[in-house]
Amino acid sequence: MSDGPVFICGLAFSGKTPLRIALSAHPRLALTRHTAMWQRHAGRYGNLRRPGSFDHCLSALLGDPDVARLAPDRASIEREFRDGPATYAHLFAVVHRQHAERLGKQRWGDQMGMLERYADWVLRAYPAAQMIHMIRDPRIRHAAAASAHRQTPGRLGWETARWRESAALAERNLRRYPGRYHTVGYEALCSDPEATLRTVAAFLEEDFEPAMTAALADVTLDDRHRRMTFTPGRRRSVCWFIERHAEAQMAAHGYAVDTVTGAAARTPWAFTDHWCDRAGMALWRTLHASRVPPEGVR
Repeated sequence: MSDGPVFICGLAFSGKTPLRIALSAHPRLALTRHTAMWQRHAGRYGNLRRPGSFDHCLSALLGDPDVARLAPDRASIEREFRDGPATYAHLFAVVHRQHAERLGKQRWGDQMGMLERYADWVLRAYPAAQMIHMIRDPRIRHAAAASAHRQTPGRLGWETARWRESAALAERNLRRYPGRYHTVGYEALCSDPEATLRTVAAFLEEDFEPAMTAALADVTLDDRHRRMTFTPGRRRSVCWFIERHAEAQMAAHGYAVDTVTGAAARTPWAFTDHWCDRAGMALWRTLHASRVPPEGVR
């Protein structure tokens, strides 16, 4: 049985929140969401061995609304931080651990989108940490996202590029960190929650608790996980674009690729918006794909 932290990563509309709710029902696990400590604060205030840097970092951290929700106690954090290494990883762990102890839990964790990019830093910083990467069929995920957000020209390309990178990172991290990195399909969580949660509990070296499955009774799992709500023509065009540009990653994660070709995919949308979506993919790569976590983060 491990006491290491647990991180849930992956894209929005991929099932991270239901998994966090289920795991948080375990008597040993306390998982927070969207604190974004690594993304927003890691490495940004210099060497924490310097008192000024530490004070600046801690003030910024405690002033972050997403961290403030954990009700951190500054004096306690300062005392515990002095007893360990002067690193960002240790500081973040102190904040999370304080929250978990307040709830009477032994293991802390966090849910954060695209944390898979930081897997090297996170898993090296916490030798006992484990990461769970939620993944979902990109065609169905796009339909779910489209129903929740206003669609702009190029959005399909942008989301396809994001999914392709996240899926590739899942493959890479699984190879690099066997036993510490695990992927869970949203479809499996919807279709058989108990079996999926049993597998996750085994990965975390925790006993399965029926309360984990019971916690999902109050969660609305997206019943569209097997279908798309677009019109037939739009559906063909969306599938054609995603499959054309993410075929390798889809196949690697077990999603059937039945690329629509020829006249069936040549809807007015395909001709009108195809180049906008190609531009959306290029824009994502320019703004995000080459971004790396802060150098020297420990």
